[in-house]
Amino acid sequence: MTFGLAPSATASTSRPLIPAGASDRLARMLVPAQWAAAGIPLLRDPREVVSALHALHRPTVSTAVVAVLDRDERVCASASFARGTTSADGWVHRNALLAQLRRVVPHDLRRRSPTRTAVLLHCRDGEGRWTEEDGAWMWGLRDACTLHGLRCGAYITLTESGWQVLGEDRSGRRPRVGPASSAPVDQGSWELPAARGAVRAG
Repeated sequence: MTFGLAPSATASTSRPLIPAGASDRLARMLVPAQWAAAGIPLLRDPREVVSALHALHRPTVSTAVVAVLDRDERVCASASFARGTTSADGWVHRNALLAQLRRVVPHDLRRRSPTRTAVLLHCRDGEGRWTEEDGAWMWGLRDACTLHGLRCGAYITLTESGWQVLGEDRSGRRPRVGPASSAPVDQGSWELPAARGAVRAG
């Protein structure tokens, strides 16, 4: 026979309920301090990178643009795609980014160390400050880069107010995201399934 104290009705009702999978979802998210501690390489000229991606893809608030940069920080491949429903689960974003990277650039997993860097331009409503959704995209970008043999680079938000490199104090008013009604321009020489645009630069 065992003896114990049964939890009171008050205690059981006052305890917050954690939805199934919520702890896993929170683990697949990076806060700015974690991002800064990860040693993400700084872009020499973030305005130039943002301007180049904006000119290539003309993204709207419903678009994400992932790009691969060479050693000289020139865009050697990029793809823009619809973000779909907003989500704060990095696993969902990791899969979306990895699918786009596989379509536009071969992996570098056989190299001893990464020579190319992937950056993400996340176009959304609101201000450029960090949100939980940004944290999920950061986790997704870092994990997708690891699985594709790339160096994880900058995470940039693009809003109607301009661009902001999260984890840094660099931002600008131009370029900025276009209205949702204007569709992004397809700059690809070939169509990608479920992608709004893709670019290979020689």
